[in-house]
Amino acid sequence: MGAAPDRLTRVNELIKRELSSLITRYSVSPSASVLVSVTEVRTSVDLRNATVSVSIFGGDKITNRMVLENLHAVRCDFQRDMARTLGFKHTPVLNFRIDNRVAAGDRVFALLEELESEQTSAGDDNE
Repeated sequence: MGAAPDRLTRVNELIKRELSSLITRYSVSPSASVLVSVTEVRTSVDLRNATVSVSIFGGDKITNRMVLENLHAVRCDFQRDMARTLGFKHTPVLNFRIDNRVAAGDRVFALLEELESEQTSAGDDNE
């Protein structure tokens, strides 16, 4: 039973690496200033479905939606290329979603910096 998670982890990493390459090759980004990064792949135990989390840097909500639409438009091409390259018995059906964890982390850091600067300015006023 211990081998299944290891196998699934390896499959997820293989798919993640291959998708990163395919995203670059197919240029799903609407402009060169927008970076699309695969942050996580979660494949079902039967290897039939995979949820792919992507982070999008340098864009607004409209850009994010465009990237997601582009990813879904080329999904069949990605699956075909992955079937050729990876040689799995069944190539998982890809489902893309936006991963907001990095943006949320950036927002937390910005709030902490803002709070720190306010405390510093308040400390300067008290002196």
